[in-house]
Amino acid sequence: MMAGKGDTIFAKASGAGKAGVSVYRLSGPAAHAISAQLVGRQIKLREAALVALRDPKDGAIIDRGLAILFENPKSFTGEDVAEFHLHGSHAVEISLYEVLSRLGARPAEAGEFTLRALKNGKLDLAQAEALADLIDAETTLQKKQALGQLDGRLSAVAEDWRREILAVMAPLEADIDFPDEGDVPAAIAAAAGPAIARLRESLIAFLDTSGRARTIREGVSIAIIGPPNAGKSSLVNALAGSEIAIVSDIAGTTRDIVETRLDLGGVVAAIADTAGLHGAQHDVIEAEGMRRARARAEGADLRVAVLDPRSEFVSRETLDLLRPGDFLIWSKADLSTDIPDEAPEGVIVHQLSSKSGAGLPAFVEKLTAAVAGGANADGPALTRARHVKAVEEAIDALARAEANITRAPELAAEDARLAARALGQITGAVGVEDILGEIFSSFCIGK
Repeated sequence: MMAGKGDTIFAKASGAGKAGVSVYRLSGPAAHAISAQLVGRQIKLREAALVALRDPKDGAIIDRGLAILFENPKSFTGEDVAEFHLHGSHAVEISLYEVLSRLGARPAEAGEFTLRALKNGKLDLAQAEALADLIDAETTLQKKQALGQLDGRLSAVAEDWRREILAVMAPLEADIDFPDEGDVPAAIAAAAGPAIARLRESLIAFLDTSGRARTIREGVSIAIIGPPNAGKSSLVNALAGSEIAIVSDIAGTTRDIVETRLDLGGVVAAIADTAGLHGAQHDVIEAEGMRRARARAEGADLRVAVLDPRSEFVSRETLDLLRPGDFLIWSKADLSTDIPDEAPEGVIVHQLSSKSGAGLPAFVEKLTAAVAGGANADGPALTRARHVKAVEEAIDALARAEANITRAPELAAEDARLAARALGQITGAVGVEDILGEIFSSFCIGK
């Protein structure tokens, strides 16, 4: 994936663009030597020093700022590290990068600092993923969840599971070592069987409760659907608190999907305003808008249908897209409070006016409960599809071990090994080289 760990790498560790201060990180065996060439002297470890960085070739000043050295293994990457806190100027960055490259360092690839921290034992794989989640966090719940994972909550649980399986393997392997002992198989089944069953049940329960945790990390998608002029765009604007979508009395104003993101109880919700749904179509653009609206509705986690109670007919095309737990909103309550007695089973019905705000706070409360109800960022959780797959593989392997424990203990022992291996993939305790590229490609340069 990346060049050898003998390279010294550099990148901007702070955000992109102009800033009062930008932080540049240099990591690798030559980091301190390169720093000494820039600063003109060796500075003390772990103490911020006010320095002038100069080009060793001609003595020209690159910038003045702070320099800090960290010695391996007491650094983020586990290598020698130098950090420079300089003015956030693009010109400073260009000058610094040109000199660093000439002195033998190379630009870091995406996530390369964190990958080195992983390979040097400063983080495990679950913690590295949590660091990426923390950088990307948009809500307080996402931040809280990521910090918990970064502290090792999931790693500790996964390692405990793996140790339990390894403990179960000992009596299984005893039968393989002493096959002629008549009472050994029965003793093994009595000792290992219940332990395997308990662990498998524990994994299943943990898997079942992790869905809400993944919702915190991944967010939810909500499609606002309905016929033209029902008030969909007005509702989106009211929820966003700004003019996200164009509102007009002219039917068919919204032809493409307009999306905004909201924080609903700590969960990110992608709200999509869609084209009006109706039986007739006037041109190919309108037809394509309706096709996209249906596709978004079918793929969304939640649908909110908006209907005008004053309409002469109820849009069956809209209602047929709803599922239990979705919302049916009767809009324009400022113009009419009478609503038809028609809604699919299990759908939550609410009346509001986006214009006056009547009923809007109550709807937001209901929507937040539907999206974030039960979401808990306090405990360990399987926040990524990779974690879920590992636990599912372990559950399947333990089920096979339980079935084979009396008739074929050697197969049960192998299945237990496979379960331990699957759980070890969560933290990287077993080989995961084949997935490192996929994981670290989501990191930004400088991390």
